[in-house]
Amino acid sequence: MSIKSVLLNPSEYNVKHADPKTHDAMIKTIKFFENKGLRAIREDHKAYRWQEDWIKYQAEHKIFATMLTAKGYGADDSRFDLARICEMSEILAFYGEAYQYPFQVSVLGVGPIWMSKNEEQKKELAAQLEEGHVFAFGMSEKEHGADLYSNECTIKPVGDGKYVANGNKYYIGNAQIAPKITTLGKNSETGEWTYWVVDSRHRNYKYIKDIETPSIGQARVGEYEMIEYPLTDRDILKIGDEAFADGLSSVNIGKFQLGFAAAGIAAHAFWEAITHANRRVIYGRKVTDFPHIRSFLSEAFCRTNAMKLYALRSLDYFRSMSENDRRYLLFNPIQKMKVTTQGGDVVRLIMDVVCAKGYENENYISDAYGTMDYLFRLEGTAHVNMALVLKFMKNYFFGNIHYPEIPIRDEAKDDSNVFAQRMGGLRKVKFPDYKKAYEGVEIPNVKIFLNQVEIFRKMLADAAPDEKLVKNMDYMLNYGEIYTMIVYAQLVLEGAKLRNVHEDLIDQMFALFVKDVNRYALTQLNSQNNTEEQEKFLKELALTKPIIDKKKDMKFWKEFVEILDGAYIMNGAVIGKE
Repeated sequence: MSIKSVLLNPSEYNVKHADPKTHDAMIKTIKFFENKGLRAIREDHKAYRWQEDWIKYQAEHKIFATMLTAKGYGADDSRFDLARICEMSEILAFYGEAYQYPFQVSVLGVGPIWMSKNEEQKKELAAQLEEGHVFAFGMSEKEHGADLYSNECTIKPVGDGKYVANGNKYYIGNAQIAPKITTLGKNSETGEWTYWVVDSRHRNYKYIKDIETPSIGQARVGEYEMIEYPLTDRDILKIGDEAFADGLSSVNIGKFQLGFAAAGIAAHAFWEAITHANRRVIYGRKVTDFPHIRSFLSEAFCRTNAMKLYALRSLDYFRSMSENDRRYLLFNPIQKMKVTTQGGDVVRLIMDVVCAKGYENENYISDAYGTMDYLFRLEGTAHVNMALVLKFMKNYFFGNIHYPEIPIRDEAKDDSNVFAQRMGGLRKVKFPDYKKAYEGVEIPNVKIFLNQVEIFRKMLADAAPDEKLVKNMDYMLNYGEIYTMIVYAQLVLEGAKLRNVHEDLIDQMFALFVKDVNRYALTQLNSQNNTEEQEKFLKELALTKPIIDKKKDMKFWKEFVEILDGAYIMNGAVIGKE
């Protein structure tokens, strides 16, 4: 039987896990938040109240310990399993991004330790996870933001395997409480990158302040300073370029969680929106009797499903990464950038449906509105990742090679392979022919989208931007958007086929993708100086439209979207119980 939705719904939670311990952790997490209720969650958010109750609960049930302890440390069945880590991110964000954030930061914080050869630190980390602690990741600095190469924190050798650390770190989650904060800086004498560990409880560690943002709620992000902080060799994780590489690898793992978080946020916001709109009457008519409202909700539903499908499929590739298969280096930045920006589009559609209701603090939608755009704008993430994605464009379309088929990767597996990422060589990463994903698919809008892909590929072959323009991000931005859309659609389609998603949902998703591409092409035409030949291709892209069939849209609304009125109403919610 075809699947009509992949959205998280705690009322119908029936995910099959690889082992009972994983399933128990997910069920206990859902149970905690359902028992706490939305009203209490929103009151905590409004009061800027640290999530002490959840942290104690997960410690009691060893939830973070189960998620984040690597194989060979802690319990006998410990494993760093990305499938369950990502699902936990989705569930936590479903109840509030402020709950997912400390978990994500902990994923980041433990990364450099598990990647190191420092056995003492690893054993201590496993013990602290068992005790229920959260952790922190000290990379960014106030004056440099995403420019990690300009870090000014230093570690100075003072003899006999001893050091002192000095410097300031900014925008660091969990920094007020973490017993281990993995910190990146440079050796003041050699200039070498160094990763070390500090403890927020140490007297030479100064927590300067909380950085309050409208979306932070029950979480904390702050600024800390190390003042002649004493260290020994036991506190050093790695030295040299490998230290910096471990930081980037940890970011790759931790920020990957953003896609799943966005999918969880968008799903909960959608459940509230469909229930509110379909039951509300204005001007003597149900709100959903207005055609544009049905269109907004149908689009929000489709885009949220696409977000989840992409996130799941990119997870398959990430878990399968190896020295010989580095395709994740393209798929991961799209996960961080595109899935989250799509989430922003979903929330804006929902706000246009619920209007003033979306600003009321007692509703989850107000949290989604405050947090979704926050996800992809952290440290300039969207722009940084777009520049990264463009490095793969040539090899994606030309010079393809064969790879073994990658199935759904939801088995119990220690994903220590993701600790062995390496820097550089991005333009050497090869890809198979993208058309393989489209083989055997006769869905109308999928075929139209594939034609757009072929037009874009031909434009790159016959009328590519010159070398100067390729380095101009202002000019290349819409090329990047179109290319990102192509990769995004490929993984959505692969995931939909593997998970037996209903063809009507696939068709509706790809109708939106066609419109996205023609919008980006039109923007390129209207904002840049293109050659005559480039304009010809761009106009062809811009004028390609999906199948327009209002009867089919109405059928989809009734069979896929409207029936979800009341499908999930959280304990303590106002919407659905008014």
